[in-house]
Amino acid sequence: MVLLSIRLGTNDAEQARSFYDATFAALGLADLQVPMDVPTALYRLPGGIHFMLGPPRDGEAASCGNGDTLGFAAPDAASVDRWHAAGLAHGGRSEGEPGPRAAAGGRYGAYLRDPDGHKLCAYAPA
Repeated sequence: MVLLSIRLGTNDAEQARSFYDATFAALGLADLQVPMDVPTALYRLPGGIHFMLGPPRDGEAASCGNGDTLGFAAPDAASVDRWHAAGLAHGGRSEGEPGPRAAAGGRYGAYLRDPDGHKLCAYAPA
């Protein structure tokens, strides 16, 4: 089985796009330039996985899952720092400042909540 895509709901597509454009740029990724009149952002992650953001199709408000965390690989510790700072500057909030994580064998990582409350982390290789 191969994971093809991840889609997160958002209540503010413009703010979500700003947040993910900035945080993904810190990790070396760019969006696929979906027109702004389409309320969806699309990014191609390494390995061909598509990461999408948009309003829920059922018309209800988007919400985040308690206990859910999406993790992203960062090239190095400096990229983790830039990712975390970009997230804070674009409407996110910290769930763990950048630094070594004992639970991850001392690997360098950081945690954020995106503007809709989805929990994210970025880790540099060991």
